[in-house]
Amino acid sequence: MNFSQLRDQSLRIKRHINRFTWGGSWAAVLSENQRRNLTLFFYDGLFAAASDKIILTYITIYLLTLGVSRQQIGFLSSFTNLADALILLPAAFLVERTGQRKEITLKSAVASRVMVVLMAVLPFFLGGSSTLVWIILGLALLREAANNFAYPGWVALTSDIVPIEGRGRYFGSRNFIMGLAGILITLIIGEAITQIGEPLGYQLAYLLAAIFGAISILFFAKLKDPLTSNPKMPETDQGENSRHLVDDLRDILASLKGHPQFIRFAIFIAVWNFSINIAAPFITVYMVDTLKLTAAMIGVATVVNTAANMVVQRQVGLLADRWGNRIMSIFFLILIPVLILMWGLWVRQYWQVILIEILAGLLWGGFNLVSFNNLLLQTPAEQRARFSAYYQIIVTLSLAGGAALGSFLIPRIDFVGVALSSAALRWVAALLFVLIVANPAPETSDGQSNTR
Repeated sequence: MNFSQLRDQSLRIKRHINRFTWGGSWAAVLSENQRRNLTLFFYDGLFAAASDKIILTYITIYLLTLGVSRQQIGFLSSFTNLADALILLPAAFLVERTGQRKEITLKSAVASRVMVVLMAVLPFFLGGSSTLVWIILGLALLREAANNFAYPGWVALTSDIVPIEGRGRYFGSRNFIMGLAGILITLIIGEAITQIGEPLGYQLAYLLAAIFGAISILFFAKLKDPLTSNPKMPETDQGENSRHLVDDLRDILASLKGHPQFIRFAIFIAVWNFSINIAAPFITVYMVDTLKLTAAMIGVATVVNTAANMVVQRQVGLLADRWGNRIMSIFFLILIPVLILMWGLWVRQYWQVILIEILAGLLWGGFNLVSFNNLLLQTPAEQRARFSAYYQIIVTLSLAGGAALGSFLIPRIDFVGVALSSAALRWVAALLFVLIVANPAPETSDGQSNTR
């Protein structure tokens, strides 16, 4: 093969890779800037997934290693979600008033990664101290708070970066590569932690997570916000920027009153997330305390979950584009409660953990994709930052309530009891979705609802 053929071959490979980062050939009709944004957002997701997979997979075991009790872990989940709820509306109003949704998201992401670095290095200086437990819990809370402060701006920006006609296919491809990154990093890190020992293995893993997070931030920083480059974008009214809190609260009530469909969606979301978090914070604790699994074993369980997640992502994206998010959502909502039922009544051995994690990856992978698409469809395009904040406040408050109830129940009825309670309420939430959540008016590619 001569140099010219080699160059042509490399260009063809590059085109195929770029097309994959767009989610397929559907994006070929978009402008060069739009396609570049899709590619940058794709790689941002890739490295963010590697970072978050380390943090989320091992945070509970890390905390247990440092001396945190299972009740403290439950209350951490509850207090974290309460704190998140308090900051979401200020974040949304800040995005609306300044228009700097990318910059706010970026600064929040940096703050989150700084918390991860501190969680990794402080045990070197405060190892064995009872104070360390509370400091680490506080840092974990602040990390989540920073992530949620970024959320309204991130959702508003995402809806403009990814056109509606290709969202299912794009997020299918993006989530697939994020899942692949999660598999590789979890396998490597889980074995490394087991070999290095604790807590040093976890500390080194968290430093690596911070590095991956920094690379993700570099890609995100290169994104071009479509609104900032739009010459027709109306200027921000300075009077709007000086409104008082009372005016903000009045706006909240008025905007919610004008969107009864979103209110019905919010009711479902509240019950669903409340039911999930009654048991969710205690699954990893159950694996460590009762099943006696090591970090490597939990890493493998996470990997099979992620692999199963990847199997369904692209197919579910195609089906969601074809059949609609509502039908796909109902399918997953009916089946997901079976998972926690199996955790409580059946899982007693490691092979059973592997099997249920495969099922969980298939079901949650599909549900999370259509759930995010539902959020974008249920929120009005002109106030997406604000409504995404409302949505996330409802999520965080209901998660906080669920975790608090679970923390209260687990010493009394143990893991089996909280698992059964969670399963029952999940089916109640699924019924609510069927009864009260309707299909929204279709949205065009420019973000406007089509009510004709």
